[in-house]
Amino acid sequence: MTTTESDELPVTYAAIERARERLDDDTVVKQTPVERSSSLDTFVGGEVYLKMEHLQWTGSFKTRGAYNKISQDVADGVEEFVAASAGNHAQGVALAATKCGADSTIFMPENAPQTKVDATRGYGATVELVGRDFQETMARAQEAVEGTDAEFVHAYDDVDIIAGQGTLGTEMYHDLPDMDTVIVPIGGGGLISGISTAIKHLSPETRIIGVQATGAETVHESLDKGMPVTLDEVETIADGIATGGISETTLRIIEANVDEVVTVTDTEIAQAILVLMERAKQVVEGAGAASVAAVLSDDVDVSGETVMPLLCGGNLDMTQLQEVLIHAMTERQQLLRLRVRIDDRVGVMKEISGIIADLGANIHDVRHERSVDDLDIGEAYLVFNVETSGAEHAEAIVAAIRDADYPVDNIARKV
Repeated sequence: MTTTESDELPVTYAAIERARERLDDDTVVKQTPVERSSSLDTFVGGEVYLKMEHLQWTGSFKTRGAYNKISQDVADGVEEFVAASAGNHAQGVALAATKCGADSTIFMPENAPQTKVDATRGYGATVELVGRDFQETMARAQEAVEGTDAEFVHAYDDVDIIAGQGTLGTEMYHDLPDMDTVIVPIGGGGLISGISTAIKHLSPETRIIGVQATGAETVHESLDKGMPVTLDEVETIADGIATGGISETTLRIIEANVDEVVTVTDTEIAQAILVLMERAKQVVEGAGAASVAAVLSDDVDVSGETVMPLLCGGNLDMTQLQEVLIHAMTERQQLLRLRVRIDDRVGVMKEISGIIADLGANIHDVRHERSVDDLDIGEAYLVFNVETSGAEHAEAIVAAIRDADYPVDNIARKV
């Protein structure tokens, strides 16, 4: 991409540099660290450097764009701001408005994680919980500013927001100028638009890969149709990238600057969250882990490369963390739900429990199921929830139960 082509796009590198000047205050935005992960190096056959933007003040990159926009608008006389967000943009707008001496009202979906709601209020915003999903919440927020002097702060369809997010791309380049590939999550596309504008200006040869969750994927179809595509419903654990659509502005920039877009499943995202906890000792939300899910997937080859996955958010609700861990551990067979068909007689539960215990596994609980259509009279199912050390251990347990002549299935793997 040439400089001329870059200047024709909605956001220029010059705008990003002006945003960097506005953000030159480490009480608003701090420079986040980069750490190499030897574990991920081994997994992918390259050098993996994690950009830890989840350690930003609000737990995500969103303050960069919000402050860049709001600080300019406040200088022009705006005193009140309204936004719609599932959580991270909400906190960014709340902090930015408070820092600039303005009021903010944030509309959040009714199912927004309580930790994000509480954090948004803690940064000084008024929170309105409306809408079953982001699209409905967005519509209600936009209605709220009609006929008022309040300014609506869009999460991604705003050139000042994109320029502010682009400061992260400049920072990533200076962190590691010789990086071959950058991997960035995509929701509405504001983050990758800003980052790609900065990096392609500073290092045109660097490959930029975007990542979407399969339950919120819109970029491929939008690129094919040449216009933004919006989903009626989204379904993903990565609520930070669950916008269900991109904008004309972000689509233009993605088309010009982004080399490749891949998708990852919720299972892959959950596994990435667990890998980051185990190997990097970092707690990252679904959106933040999507880049690592991509680098671990079969769709991205970074062998022999220096690659920087962006951990863009760390605001993971503890209830959601529990669900993610259960999902990931079930996929790894560290949690089993074994259904064993038995003759319903005294001593059978003790015998099977002994087999499991002898192999060093922990039984969380067990229950009888007798009212099942496929059982004969006098038969029952015993359902064990068992904790193991992993797939080999799980297979040994199942094999030992079968060797004792009990039909057994791991029904957790079939759900």
